[in-house]
Parts: sequence; C-alpha cells; structure tokens
Amino acid sequence: MLDFGSQYSQLIARRVREAGVYCELIPGTTPWEAIRARAPQALILSGGPSSVYEDGAPRCDPAALEAGVPVLGICYGMQLLAYQLGGKVAPAGKREYGPASVRVRDRARLFHDLPTELPVWMSHGDTILEAPRGFRRLAESENSTIAAMADDAGRYGIAFHPEVIHTPQGRDILRNFLYQVAGCRGTWKPAAFIDEATRAIREQVADGRVLCALSGGVDSAVCATLVHRAIPGQLTCLIVDNGLLRRDERRRVEEVMQRHLGIDLKAVDASDEFLDALQGIIDPEEKRRRIGASFIKVFEREAASLLGTDFLAQGTLYPDVIESTSHDTHNAHRIKTHHNVGGLPADLRFKLVEPLRYLFKDEVRAIGSALGLPEDMVQRQPFPGPGLAVRIIGEVTQERLETLRAADWIVVDEIKAAGLYRSLWQSFAILTPLQSVGVMGDYRTYGNVVAVRAVQSEDGMTADWARLPYEVLAKISSRIVNEVPGVNRVVYDISSKPPSTIEWE
Repeated sequence: MLDFGSQYSQLIARRVREAGVYCELIPGTTPWEAIRARAPQALILSGGPSSVYEDGAPRCDPAALEAGVPVLGICYGMQLLAYQLGGKVAPAGKREYGPASVRVRDRARLFHDLPTELPVWMSHGDTILEAPRGFRRLAESENSTIAAMADDAGRYGIAFHPEVIHTPQGRDILRNFLYQVAGCRGTWKPAAFIDEATRAIREQVADGRVLCALSGGVDSAVCATLVHRAIPGQLTCLIVDNGLLRRDERRRVEEVMQRHLGIDLKAVDASDEFLDALQGIIDPEEKRRRIGASFIKVFEREAASLLGTDFLAQGTLYPDVIESTSHDTHNAHRIKTHHNVGGLPADLRFKLVEPLRYLFKDEVRAIGSALGLPEDMVQRQPFPGPGLAVRIIGEVTQERLETLRAADWIVVDEIKAAGLYRSLWQSFAILTPLQSVGVMGDYRTYGNVVAVRAVQSEDGMTADWARLPYEVLAKISSRIVNEVPGVNRVVYDISSKPPSTIEWE
C-alpha cells in the first residue's frame, strides 16, 4: 500500500489484513524498483490531504502504474491515478464530506454481488472531470460524475473511503478487489506474525541486550513477551513508576511478567523526577515531550548498569505512528505526539526495537493470547503512554493525580461490575480544570469537576460515545462524589471521534 498521507491509511491496511491478506505500508513516493523487490500482488494508493495538480504534491512512480500489477486508488489515490494517466482533475464545485450515496452503473469485479445503490463516506474537495483513456465509469454520486472507474488492465479508482465504518459495504469492496481482481488468497493471520517477528528480532539484535519499559498495558506486555521469546536471556524489562500510573499498576505488572513469564525485571520509582519535569506545564504537547524526555533519561540511567544494552524495545502501534506523523506518513497532518514515537530525542543512543509497529490493537490482542498472556492483561483497555498526565487538564500535581486516580478506579470498577468492560474500547475519568458550587450536607462546596469518557470503537481511529445505562452513570457519579475528596460534580462526554479525539489531550 502506497501511503500519501491520509489519516486513515492504517485503516485500509487493517481492512486488508482482516480479509486474510498481508499488507505493508510504504511511502507513496517509493521507486518502483524498491516496490517490485517486495513482489506485490496488488497496489493500493491511499488518500491524502494534497491536491494532485499542486506543485509539490506527492506522486507515485509512473512505472508502478504501468507494471501490470492490479491497482486500487482511494480518494486522492484515485485522483492521482487519473492525473498521472492523462485524465483531468480539478477543484470540485462543492466539497463532498460525510455520508453520500453512489449509484453503481457497472459492477465490474469491484462491486460484485453488491447493490446498485451504496451508502458511502466521502472526504474530498477535488473531482475527476475526465477519466484517462481506456477507463470507464463504474459509479457516480450527486456531486461526482465519476465516483468509481476502471480499465481492462486491473486499475481501479473509487472516490469514497471503503475503510471506514460509515461505508457499510466497504469491506466487501476491498475483498472484491483483493480476491476478484488481484487473485489474493486469505492465508495471513495475526498469529502467523509471531514467527516472523521473532525472526526479525533475532536478526536485528543478534547477541545484543534489550531494555523494555513496561507500562502495564497490552502493547508493552506483548512487545516484551515477543522479545523474550525471540532472544531469551537478553531482555531486561524496566517498570518506571512515573507517578502517572493507575492504581495498583506496578504490582500487577510485576506479578504477571516476572512471576508468570519469568522475565528479568527491574523497578524504579521516578515519580518525583516526572512531577518535577511537569511542574507548571499546561500545554498538552509540552507535557508529552517532557514525559518522553524523562522516560529516556531514566532508561539511559538504568541502562548504564546493564552492560552492552544497545536496544530499546517499545510497544509502538500503527495508530501511534499515524497520529504522530512519523517518517512513514510524512505527508500526513500531525494530530498529537505520542511519547514513544514523536517524543524521542534525536540523539537517542538506543536502537529501537518495535515489533508491533505495523499492527492494530485487535491484532496485538490476538498475538498476546497466542503467546499465553493472561486474559485480563490481553483484554485491558488502551491506556495512554503519558499516563494520567494527559487526563489531567492543566497542571499535574500530586494532589490532582490522587484525585484522578481515585475517580478513574471507580469508573473502571463500575464498568466491570456492569459487565460492560469488554464491549467498550475505553472508559476512564478526566480531571478538568473547572470548579463548581455544590452542596454537601448543610455546607456549600466549591469542588472539582470530573468528566467520564466511554467510547466504542473497532480500532481507535474513529469512535462513538457509549450509550451507558443511566443506572451505571448514576452509580459512577454517586461513588465519585462520595468517595473522592474535593469532587462535587460529574459530567459525561457525549462527543465522538471525529471531530473530537478519544483522549481530551
């Protein structure tokens, strides 16, 4: 898959893998010779924020489009396919963004066994005025006379996004391209990744030593377990108690990783160091940078006692990479910096080992289960790398951390008690910078406002707020107000992603 900077490029890769076909994501400008060396069975051109007719807009190697390999262009990818093959692309009279309907005029193989009226998700400001020579129109929409096109050489283009859940038949369209057009076979499964990853780790590390920080989440746990499996005896895991963890996090990690798996484990209490670094800091990006820098300082200090430690293992996932706009997605617009991607210093002395970098959360969970990790760790909801610091809006202090930690514990406890934990992508509390008037007993109070966030999602790239039962919300609110000192009001976040993000910072 050639990536031209779409915020949803990884979703396309995810859908391809869901269909049992292995997919690699590479920069869209990669030369054809480098692509051909991978022996691709098909190429997918992603969307992107540019306009193909602008100077400096990313283009693919023309040889890739003439190589006889089936091609599917999506949104910008379709416009690029048209533009580079001699068609005409121009600004649309009306931007198409959001739900739309396309009318299929020619099912070809792409729309095999699908209805002629398809609800889809559009997100583009340009349109194709003329298709390239040899291409025929497959579908149209109200604002796009060419909403899908194809030629007899197996090159297809669609103006909408099949990867998002707002295009209900999107998976079917991608499967049709993979199986009907490209002749792929659905033989790739997440578990098959384990053997491939262990081989890659052995080749990269050889006889070196690896340091891995454990956060308590499934990503770092699976990362550490993979490294331990690949090079037993060469891994040391480090639990950094940064003071930003959830309640009882450190003990739980020690119990699972050291006692259950026998991994060499060290623990260090660096909470004062992190709090000092965060003193007076309000800007969320600066928080993330300082937390990332503090992590590296701790790593390097602890690694000094481990002779020959040259590698740092991280549980970086695909969504981390795209939201930080790494070199893999250099045309994308950054959403936020992840401490384990964008927050690393340029002079980092460690070489990074990131075996999960091209996986999604559900794939990591499947791999964790295959590796024998306990279910409660494998199914743990995602937790941000910078910890509770990004769930405190404003300055991070010890007192505010304790307030949030107690409120967050209640949220998760009640969600689990209601049997809802596995059905939610994330559920947590946020400590806002607001205070409001309240009455407790006969006394007037002026206390903190805690927000509760619960979302449903398939992958974290898009999410909808969870319609929690009122009785569950009432129990959460009652417990927080009565059990957490200094809090007199609880609110519930009913915004979705997009336009919001899941985390508040």
